[in-house]
Amino acid sequence: MSRAVFEIPRTTCPFPRQAVVRGADGVPRYAGLPANLLDVLRAHAEQRPGTEAVVELGGERLTYARLWERASRVAGGLRAAGVERGDRVAVRYPAGVDWVLAFWGTLLAGGIAVAVNTRSAPPEVEFVLTDSGARADLAPGTPLPDGDPYVATDLGADDMAALFYTSGTTGHPKGVPTTHAAFLTNAETMVRCLGLPKDTGPALRTLISAPLFHVTACNSQLLVATYAGGTSVIMPAPDLPSMARALAAERITFLVTVPAVYALLLRHPAFADADVSGVRTVAYGGAPIAPALVRSLRAAFPTASLMNGYGMTETASLITVLPDRDAVEHADSVGYAVPAVDLGVLPIGGDLGELVVRGANVTTGYWNRPRATAEAFVDGWLRTGDIVRVDPAGRVHIVDRAKDIINRGGENVSSVEVEAVLLSAPGVMDAAVLGVPDDVMGEKVGAVLHGDGIDLPAVLAHCRERLADFKVPQYVTMAGEPLPRNAGGKLLKKQLRERVAWGDPLR
Repeated sequence: MSRAVFEIPRTTCPFPRQAVVRGADGVPRYAGLPANLLDVLRAHAEQRPGTEAVVELGGERLTYARLWERASRVAGGLRAAGVERGDRVAVRYPAGVDWVLAFWGTLLAGGIAVAVNTRSAPPEVEFVLTDSGARADLAPGTPLPDGDPYVATDLGADDMAALFYTSGTTGHPKGVPTTHAAFLTNAETMVRCLGLPKDTGPALRTLISAPLFHVTACNSQLLVATYAGGTSVIMPAPDLPSMARALAAERITFLVTVPAVYALLLRHPAFADADVSGVRTVAYGGAPIAPALVRSLRAAFPTASLMNGYGMTETASLITVLPDRDAVEHADSVGYAVPAVDLGVLPIGGDLGELVVRGANVTTGYWNRPRATAEAFVDGWLRTGDIVRVDPAGRVHIVDRAKDIINRGGENVSSVEVEAVLLSAPGVMDAAVLGVPDDVMGEKVGAVLHGDGIDLPAVLAHCRERLADFKVPQYVTMAGEPLPRNAGGKLLKKQLRERVAWGDPLR
């Protein structure tokens, strides 16, 4: 297999590309970004002090002035406890105002926020604390640090601001250093893709239902709202009735969650009477979405534009976006390269290749993992691990994760392709496709389905009409509850493989 990167021509870009420049390294960047995140927060605290910055449903509400004042006191408390510039601070509070204060307080102290997965088991938490070398551990139940206000000076765009850890589905999670420039690049990308004025202000109110340790919630909601001077409304825990009520009560304009949550929300009785007239953008990502669900979202949110986003922890969130104009007709695509990102492929045959990416939002390597870093990069391009095809218009279509291709007797089967067909079958709300070991074929296609009154013969007939014979699942098992996913909505296939019992093949 060739290791030469083929750069994908930017056939078209539906998003504004003004002030995108390239340095000697050839990497695209936005010109004129703020020097660091603290400059953004300070500007809003001075220019719109009374605007709500953060709201915790059922909890506190902070204006920009109050957020700045309290976060600077957290910074002072951290400094008094011995945290110095560049030290790591583990943030382990549940989603809410305390998490936000801990994050901003760490940055104001000149530290690096370590966003720890609050769902991790104690040994997993201990690994992250040790691996990151955390100087302070802001654990659940412990009070926020408090001291005389402190504000770090001279932080640069290339200084590290945070460490996010990958989901670790194939081993120990890897720390991903994220710079101020990466955060700001993603925020500028979001503003452009949403079609918003940079200084939108309180007209932008986003409802955050995903955990804040995940890059979608932190980078593409919390920090985007801050960048634009808007408001982040945070749900401390997933709750469909609360989500439905908050749409009107909190005047939500920007909604983001994974397809599985939208499917449940639209079916929930509380949504039937929800006032959605203020919602202007309905965004989704993290997993394939059924075309029928896209059409349902269009009908359910008639005043909103739809947006599909695709990204990674390693890219500070967004790489591609599918805009509203393509949402229904090209629901199987994750969209076009965002303005300040280059895409390429490592060809694997035919029109398929592994997607690679470069941009100012892309990490330069993993924390303390030189070998993993070397394996992840090719000539300055980050390997995503996703197998894609790119259509003539420049839209990216994810065929599969490289590790999830099923080899059935020499025929490659894309689990993502089969999952998409299963999700379009009547009654199927969630689906996972796995390789089932077979002595003759090597692997056969297995499917785990979750839904409401699934008629299996009808589902299989649906598949046979849309898939080659060798791609139709030969093993099927039903799940009585939603399938396990990580905070970003990605299926936890390792967990499924360990616990699924396949039984006899269907044919």
